[in-house]
Amino acid sequence: MSSDASPSAEMDEAAENGLRKIIHVDMDAFFASVEQRDHPELRGKPVAVGGSSGRGVVAAASYEARKFGVRSAMPSVTAKRLCPDLVFVRHRFDAYKEASRQIRKVFEHHTPHVEPLSLDEAFLDVTEDRLGIGSATRIAELIRQEIRAKTQLTASAGVSYNKFLAKIASDQNKPDGMCVIRPGQGAQFVAGLPIRRFHGVGPKAEEKMKRLGIETGADLAAKDIAFLRSHFGSMADYLYRAARGIDLRPVRAHRIRKSVGGERTFSEDIGGGAALRETLENIIDVVWDRIEAAKIDGKPVRGKTITLKMKFNNFQQITRAKSVSHWIETKEEVAELGRALLDEELPLPMPIRLMGLTLSNLDRGETKEPPKDNAQLSLL
Repeated sequence: MSSDASPSAEMDEAAENGLRKIIHVDMDAFFASVEQRDHPELRGKPVAVGGSSGRGVVAAASYEARKFGVRSAMPSVTAKRLCPDLVFVRHRFDAYKEASRQIRKVFEHHTPHVEPLSLDEAFLDVTEDRLGIGSATRIAELIRQEIRAKTQLTASAGVSYNKFLAKIASDQNKPDGMCVIRPGQGAQFVAGLPIRRFHGVGPKAEEKMKRLGIETGADLAAKDIAFLRSHFGSMADYLYRAARGIDLRPVRAHRIRKSVGGERTFSEDIGGGAALRETLENIIDVVWDRIEAAKIDGKPVRGKTITLKMKFNNFQQITRAKSVSHWIETKEEVAELGRALLDEELPLPMPIRLMGLTLSNLDRGETKEPPKDNAQLSLL
């Protein structure tokens, strides 16, 4: 489960058995690391990207700041209290996009099968790599070396035979580390993990699981699907498979895009209107960056629907959507619609643990009647 075994044959068995060779690359404290790279006076110091005012929210934190408990989506006042020497800097998305572009070129040097998740992370399928290297472990090592040489930034990588395990592995030896989970090791590896390491399990879910006697992957695997469905609803099937190291999703390099968006799970629940609005502004910045980067048939993305998603601390999730009759083409309109959707829900009945914003109903070059202005509600 580490990268010290012979790389020449470490995933050959996977290919022979119809499994894939998957790498998950995750940049280390990406936004903050770009700031420290470009501003040498910040190196070695605790840095937070975001607003420093009382209404501000941390968008990203350096590892020096994380040692004090500073996390993304944390209110700035809380972060400053935890780390009095914390240095706040405003985000520079142009710099982050340029670094991300360089990183993407490194990925595509090795495989065309790249599924970006955000500016700073992606899945790669290297079952058949462009350079004929054959070893996923060796490819991951080369990618990390090339990223460092071209961007002066560090990346962590996870290597395995499916996406779930590769993503778990990339977080195992952060920062600037790598972990390999080979065929036959997945279930054993997952069994020893704290339940909090499972993607999608936040503080409240962890608390609920511990009340049910579930503290590790092994505890989760001991529960049958009926038990999980009765306590976790739609999340149950994912938890059942994940506890066994199972994930059949392919790396989708050219999936048909139905929406562009982003979401954030908070380290602390947020309920106050000022903090919610500040968090939404940060998400708008991220979403607009993704909208600008996304293309459909080589053309900029346009859409007609903005959707706001919020998950309460009791795990109930709501979405609110607004569709317009014209193409949404500016950040200002994305922001205006997103703010309106949030304002219509304030004050919230309880704090939330997740917020997301999405542009959908995208232009695909089809001629059809535009949707009428409306507001839609769905409870998931």
